[in-house]
Amino acid sequence: MTTKRYDIFLDDLIIGTTEFEKADAPMGVVFGQIQFNNIISGYDFFKKYCLENNIELADDYPEDKLISTRTIENLKVINENGIEIKGIGNQISGMDGDEFEITLEGVTYPFFEEEFPQHVKEYNEQFKKANDDRQNIRNWD
Repeated sequence: MTTKRYDIFLDDLIIGTTEFEKADAPMGVVFGQIQFNNIISGYDFFKKYCLENNIELADDYPEDKLISTRTIENLKVINENGIEIKGIGNQISGMDGDEFEITLEGVTYPFFEEEFPQHVKEYNEQFKKANDDRQNIRNWD
């Protein structure tokens, strides 16, 4: 399976990409590591942007260069077909010297299932495996 890559835009300027490698499928939440384009310090970049645009920070630890934002209205994520992945909110969190992550919350169905079928399949397979394990235990008795 080919990995999808999503472009992350802030104020119509591409700042990086993500693969949305993780999800909470029933909640319509996807999240993934950000690969920045020409941003040296994610902390400095988002701290400055949030201060200039009156965006609330959920967490800010300057001594560790760790930050977590609330929803940034002008943050957009676009798939390979040019379609925006819309949710009810987003968050950027991370620490310089480690990694930064983007989270999109409340992506609606059926779009979530169409865009992220691998996450829905993975979620459903958890229950199939649990049921298979229970059946195997019963058969053992």
